[in-house]
Amino acid sequence: MRHEPTDAEVAMWRLLRDRRFALFKFRRQVPFQAFILDFVCFEKRIIIEIDGSQHASSERDMEREAILKAEGFRIERYWNNDVLQRPSSVLEDILAKLVEP
Repeated sequence: MRHEPTDAEVAMWRLLRDRRFALFKFRRQVPFQAFILDFVCFEKRIIIEIDGSQHASSERDMEREAILKAEGFRIERYWNNDVLQRPSSVLEDILAKLVEP
């Protein structure tokens, strides 16, 4: 677990915390198996990952994603720049994912 979140993670947490976002409960930096999940809504089994360019084609991320999907989670990834520069677009996309059947 990181002690200092990235600027994008801080910005996203401001938007998601305390059921501020459409009354969905999100938790931050959640340990799950051998992983730390950036943000997770257990009710909808959605994990939100905020990533930098080092994750663009990470084989380790693909393995992690397969394990989490096998546990019934959907993983949505957003780039740091998108969260910082276009937060409303990111939130619209997250909301669409949350209300999907």
